[in-house]
Amino acid sequence: MTKKDLEDTIKEKVNPLLEETMEKSWGVSIPKLETDITAKLKESSLNIYIPLGKGFSESKKQFKKEFLKQELRLHLGNISQLAKVLDMDRRSIHRAIKDFHIDMDDLRQHEETPEHFQEEVVDKKIRTSLEQYTGLIQAEKMQDFYRELPKLSRNIAKFLPKPDMTWKEAEAEFERQFLKRALEEHNNNITKTAKKIEIRVETLHRKIKKLHLK
Repeated sequence: MTKKDLEDTIKEKVNPLLEETMEKSWGVSIPKLETDITAKLKESSLNIYIPLGKGFSESKKQFKKEFLKQELRLHLGNISQLAKVLDMDRRSIHRAIKDFHIDMDDLRQHEETPEHFQEEVVDKKIRTSLEQYTGLIQAEKMQDFYRELPKLSRNIAKFLPKPDMTWKEAEAEFERQFLKRALEEHNNNITKTAKKIEIRVETLHRKIKKLHLK
């Protein structure tokens, strides 16, 4: 799906669903919230949460393991299919499975469909947008919306493609999200951020430039 196709899908399919749910829950639609949610839906995303508090290298290693486990579940353990999606050779995937001590038998017991995965992604993005309006919208009214959220996420997910990422794209997206949050936590102080996440100041400067972080 191209960027224009995504824009058209959101305008024609997603926006009406959001407006319908808001009107049902609150009696009115809120254009600003609708814009916030659709902006989130357009963003590149990783459905994996890696908490702050650990060094950059350790967090990245944890991310790579969880990302690989997630992709293995989504592709039902099919290494050949996964190799094409991640743009890796099969040997490298087998080596990563071994290095990360991933239990393939356990993964097969928790296989996940792409449809369910996409519902989770959509649900998380809508919840993130709604959190900004806590206190601005009555708690009772907000709960009315949350009750409609599973159905809303399911319906929106039908129109949005699962955002496949190559291994390198996923690594870059993790670094962007991790470093952005770390910098925000330290008021964009490069020296303090670098010390906290245990990397050199020069390395952090280089990554900020490479990842186009402000």
